[in-house]
Amino acid sequence: MDTDQLIRTLAADNAHRARPVGFALMLALLAAAPVSLLMFFTELGVRPDVMVAMRNPFFDLKFAVTLALAISAIAVSLHLSRPEVSLRGFGWLLLAPVGILTAAIGGEMMMPQRMPMMTRLVGKNSWVCLTAIPLMSLPLLAGALIGLRHGAPSRPAVAGAIAGLLSAGLAATLYASHCTDDSPLFVAAWYTIATALVAAIGALAGAKVLKY
Repeated sequence: MDTDQLIRTLAADNAHRARPVGFALMLALLAAAPVSLLMFFTELGVRPDVMVAMRNPFFDLKFAVTLALAISAIAVSLHLSRPEVSLRGFGWLLLAPVGILTAAIGGEMMMPQRMPMMTRLVGKNSWVCLTAIPLMSLPLLAGALIGLRHGAPSRPAVAGAIAGLLSAGLAATLYASHCTDDSPLFVAAWYTIATALVAAIGALAGAKVLKY
């Protein structure tokens, strides 16, 4: 190999390595999103009374919780994609959806309710929630892990778990438009269980996929 060819090869390799993790993550999620969208519209779809539901503040709060989870998890994922870093200083971002959900539960408790608390907690779609969110998360989780491979996380299992959180947050945002259970109690119970399952899958996958 002559000198000019070697220089071009090294320059190309350096350009590839210099690709920002955030950009790679965005591209990977955009590539995976159509698969999750296809799953959603094929099997679930938007609830028929969505226009009426939008007048219910607790319907809107579901999206505030899920998007807060997705956005905070993306920020933490990008932080963890760098070597020799920890959750310190960034982990608190993951408390944002918890705070919103806690405030929503408190608000609901102060309002007169037509249904008992246990009825609102159990809801009508708990099984659908526990299956739909993890299944729609899987393509997004695969994309997130591929995107994060452009970084060098020193704790791959933790980075994988956070990738699971961001994937579940995005999938739960889709599912929230289908779900007719708007009580924050339902969200706190079943959305959380579904999200924890995806985070566990992400941790297991990340421990292998993100290891360097």
